[in-house]
Amino acid sequence: MTIKSINKTFFTLLLLALSLATNAALELGDKAPNFMLDDQNSLSHQLSDYKGKWVVLYFYPKDDTPGCTTQACDFRDAVKRIIASKSIVFGLSLDSVESHKKFSDKNNLPFSLLADSEGKVAKKYNSLSNFLGYKSAKRNTFIINPEGTIAKIYLSVDPKTHSEMVLNDLSILQD
Repeated sequence: MTIKSINKTFFTLLLLALSLATNAALELGDKAPNFMLDDQNSLSHQLSDYKGKWVVLYFYPKDDTPGCTTQACDFRDAVKRIIASKSIVFGLSLDSVESHKKFSDKNNLPFSLLADSEGKVAKKYNSLSNFLGYKSAKRNTFIINPEGTIAKIYLSVDPKTHSEMVLNDLSILQD
């Protein structure tokens, strides 16, 4: 092994350890941190306004990137079934309201994309990544029950199949 490969391996393991350490704070049954953020249509959403409903809050890194587009379209295609389960979906990233508007319009997204430009909400949900000064949201999802507590946590999800997992778990959680 060369010094270069040892340094690369060490750096990779360090990043993995830091990533895992920051995800541990929220647990099932914890009260979901409240927030107030604007969506792509400049409408304000506060989590506490959705008390009595199931909320799917999915964090994603960046508008209009391949994985994030796949994930958003996956939720778009499942949204009618999610709404039928008496649930609401919110996507959340650190992108601006304007960026969300373009992304939403381009992909015909029928749910709100919340703009957390400063990363404060992502941080509350242990879903803020800060890699060499570049901040983005981690690809995590939270199902919040009607009482406002965390019912399910998904860390580092697969954007292609995630909505089906959410639908299956909503069905189980709501029984």
